[in-house]
Order: sequence, then C-alpha cells, then structure tokens
Amino acid sequence: MSNTNEDIIAQPISLTDGAVKQLNRIMTEQNVSEEHGLRVGVKGGGCSGFSYLLGFDKQNENDDVYEIKGMKVFMERAHAIYLLGIEIDWMEGLNNRGFTFNNPNAKDTCGCGTSFSA
Repeated sequence: MSNTNEDIIAQPISLTDGAVKQLNRIMTEQNVSEEHGLRVGVKGGGCSGFSYLLGFDKQNENDDVYEIKGMKVFMERAHAIYLLGIEIDWMEGLNNRGFTFNNPNAKDTCGCGTSFSA
C-alpha cells in the first residue's frame, strides 16, 4: 500500500438530506455558479452572542474546504471551534420553515434558533 500526501480532514459539520435537497434547489433557482460553495460560519451578534452564517460564496484563502453529500462547503478555520459537530437541517412546518442548526457546543440558544452562546 502506498502512502499519499493527501490530507483527509474529518467533516466538522453534517447536512441532512433535507438540507442538501433545499440547498440544491436554491442553487438552481438562483443560478449559483460552480465556483461557489456553501459557506458555513459564525459572526458576533444576535440575542445570544453569535449568529450562524449560511450562504453561497467563493473560496477564501483561509478557508478549509469539505465535500459533504456532494456539496462543496467552505468554513474559516477560526470558526471550526464553534461549529464542530453541528447538524444543519431543513424544517418545513406550520410555524417554522427554514434551515435549523443543531449545535452540540452551544451553551444557550435563542428562541429563533439562529443565535447561540458558546
């Protein structure tokens, strides 16, 4: 068996099948180019301290790149500590419709589900 220099990085986050289906639909509807990937991150703010970032973007030089269920995912290395183990899902119900973030690292979350403290 030969040794390769290829680094295999464990996926820090997971996407449910429902989330991937919705993201692919959005990519098609918005005509998102192949050079874009899904950016997952955090930013300061929100009612609990941090808010999630989720959108399509081009790769930056300080990004780690993953392929999760066929989707190219970009994440800044500095954000990994807040996002490790997170599951992104799509919820479609009577009272709530949108992406949800199940973050095992969150000490506290807000009622809207898009803000957390670590």
